[in-house]
Amino acid sequence: MDTSDAGRQLIDGRFELVAPLGSGGMGTVWRARDIALHREVALKEVRPPDPATAAAQPGLTDQLRERAVREARALARLAHPHVVTIHHIVEPAAGADGHPWIVMELVQGGSLHDRLVAGPMPPEDVLRLGLDVLSALRAAHAEGVLHRDVKPANVLLRPSGSAVLTDFGIAALHGSTALTSTGVLIGSPEYIAPERVRGEEGLAASDLWSLGMLLYVASEGVHPLRRATSLATVVAVLDEPIPAPVRSGPLGPVLERLLVRDPAVRPDGAQLEQLLRDASTALGAGSGTGGGAAVSMAAPATPAAPAGPAAPGPYGQYGPYGGSYGPPTAPPTPPPFGSPAGSPYAATTAEILATPAPRRRPVLLGAVLAAVLVAAVVGAVRWLPDGGSGKDDAKSPETRTSTAATPSGGTTPGASTPAPKASTPKTGTAPKGSMLTPENIRTALEALKQQTGTTTFVDLKVYDGYVLASIPTAPGAETVDAWQYRDGAAKRTGPDGTVDEEEPLIDMATVNWDALPALLEQSKKDLNVPNPTSRYVIVEPWMMDQVPCMRPYLSDEYGRGGYVLAGIDGKVKKVVAS
Repeated sequence: MDTSDAGRQLIDGRFELVAPLGSGGMGTVWRARDIALHREVALKEVRPPDPATAAAQPGLTDQLRERAVREARALARLAHPHVVTIHHIVEPAAGADGHPWIVMELVQGGSLHDRLVAGPMPPEDVLRLGLDVLSALRAAHAEGVLHRDVKPANVLLRPSGSAVLTDFGIAALHGSTALTSTGVLIGSPEYIAPERVRGEEGLAASDLWSLGMLLYVASEGVHPLRRATSLATVVAVLDEPIPAPVRSGPLGPVLERLLVRDPAVRPDGAQLEQLLRDASTALGAGSGTGGGAAVSMAAPATPAAPAGPAAPGPYGQYGPYGGSYGPPTAPPTPPPFGSPAGSPYAATTAEILATPAPRRRPVLLGAVLAAVLVAAVVGAVRWLPDGGSGKDDAKSPETRTSTAATPSGGTTPGASTPAPKASTPKTGTAPKGSMLTPENIRTALEALKQQTGTTTFVDLKVYDGYVLASIPTAPGAETVDAWQYRDGAAKRTGPDGTVDEEEPLIDMATVNWDALPALLEQSKKDLNVPNPTSRYVIVEPWMMDQVPCMRPYLSDEYGRGGYVLAGIDGKVKKVVAS
């Protein structure tokens, strides 16, 4: 760390530390200023754990350093709209003391953790959230990166409402993902997959369990396995029944499929995406008029939250879900998943899920497992920030560092993201068929131009059913708005941050859209995905060289897929297959 003449703390001679956003055993995240590019960033100081732990595991410090740099590089190649952007890595010189610093995008919005302080979310919002986070996880898994700590504190919500996943592999830097030989628990007890607790090597399915638990909490407003202490929570995660959701609507059967303890029978990423989309369709049908509702949205009363507000922790954080960290208020006890009348949405399950409900794993808390847990409890509790009281999200670095700062430099716990100012949509005849055709994309661009006066955007994302765009608020402006084109209407959906001075704006009218059909066909061959079940195209500057590019993303029902990097002329430069 350097100190300038003005007394500023500078990292790599360029990044000025402004204020800590959070800290813990694995490091500190700082709000920082890039004095070269005049922008704010988040700076992750990846330092080793406490000296006693480092001494007990020789070589741990070097392992942490190597893993942090490797995974940050992998994420820097990812360049996904729902993954936090990695700008730069500051590594200590060879043989020198010190630790890496990861320079990341500072997302101008609150975390999902903050949002849930205000209460559970509507099922339609949870489904959208699930698709965003799943998209990020699938892209990361295709690059060989597992997250290991998916939880509300690590999901940021942009002002437009879209989700951004952060802290990939940086929060869980140790090579093990469960209980190590010294009893260290990596990950948050409430969201860790049971196979990781048992010491099995983590898989993509383990991240999907964590996502399922996150969606359950977001929709229901309570954690089904949270107990008074961290150890009790870990035991519950291993084999206690999960109560059926009571307010999740058609998301309920999806959670039932996902939250099974045998990872081999969980849906994979592609199957889960289809289940979530089917649930969204069922929810849309159920909310319309004229009958045909897949499920009644009437739900029992939401379980009462613990009385009184929780005391704020450091940096203005509250305990998850708005309650204090004492023994949780007992929720209603509907039948657990897998019981004969376990789901109030049995009819919907039959409609949404094409395969039978998965079997439940038999009880695993035998004598041998109990002995292992008892042997590990001292180390596990020692590494949990609260010393075993269950306060993991309140004091963990992931909870605080993922909270985006307000313009004044603080956070706003308990406040919902303000609703964006509505913009009168420009409505025309809805295009027929997929938006991923030259004609339909140009129709969308014309509609957006009528509303904004320009086709020069920060980026453009084209899905089969709609188009998303980030557009400067005026020529030469630093501020950016989020726009969407759907069903023939162009509509502003809210603010979307500021223009990145490093990245050039792109005139989307200059993109060779006529080359897109051939590019999609070539992508199917290059990625070995002849029958994609998910596809979309992103147009933005490529992170490595800041040259405008098109990137089609494709995947099929077997989880195969990836993306193709092409110029805006449609010529392929690189193929990244899973």
